Amino acid sequence: MKVIKTGEIEAQESTSKIFRGRVSIQRIVSEDNGDILVSVINFSRGAGNVFHTHTSNQILYVLGGKGTVATEKESVTVMPGTWIIIPAGERHCHGATKGSVFSHVSIKTSGETSF
Repeated sequence: MKVIKTGEIEAQESTSKIFRGRVSIQRIVSEDNGDILVSVINFSRGAGNVFHTHTSNQILYVLGGKGTVATEKESVTVMPGTWIIIPAGERHCHGATKGSVFSHVSIKTSGETSF
């Protein structure tokens, strides 16, 4: 068994081109520990990511702030306590609203991300 406290995991600033604005990532479970990836993603006000797809399903759980999750067909405002299930291959984006920071947990298996 391994017990992890989110507050003890260093947040790494992301330099990935998938993000716009300031975003940090706390990797809870990485590819080094198996095929399931779990991260806390922290978005500054108005930060988000561009439309993209994954080769696996992705589950998001909103921890804090106010954000949006969108597909090419709809956009939904989300707040703490919300679960979002994104099927593999669905073009989507997510991020903070202009007036709020936003944090969510991301759970998916390893695979490709395209944008």
